[in-house]
Amino acid sequence: MDASLVVLIPILLTIEGSNRAVVPPGDGGAAIGPLQIHKIYVDDVNTILGYNKYSYEDRNDRQKSIEMAKIYISHYTPKGIRGTLLDKLIVMGRIHNGGPKGYKKKSTLPYKKKIIKYYKERRK
Repeated sequence: MDASLVVLIPILLTIEGSNRAVVPPGDGGAAIGPLQIHKIYVDDVNTILGYNKYSYEDRNDRQKSIEMAKIYISHYTPKGIRGTLLDKLIVMGRIHNGGPKGYKKKSTLPYKKKIIKYYKERRK
């Protein structure tokens, strides 16, 4: 899973904030930081860890946002995903975008297209 995350995180940073150092809030101010993380995401990560390691303010910290994303995505990604690396990235990215079952939601299909686009661009 870690190898997939090494490829995925830069793609997510590009999708969510054009890889900028300072990213304006999205979703009406609810999504914060370079990975546009919502409060519930932080709460989920702290629950996964079993203690309150991250604060809502940590969403603005690039490194802490990346750490949270790795924990969240690793936890919710179904074990034994089959397919290509791109197939795995799509499932993982849709979880980041749509929650634990985000990879099954129609609402994350536009996000899937973005993952494919930036994956292909990085491979050039």
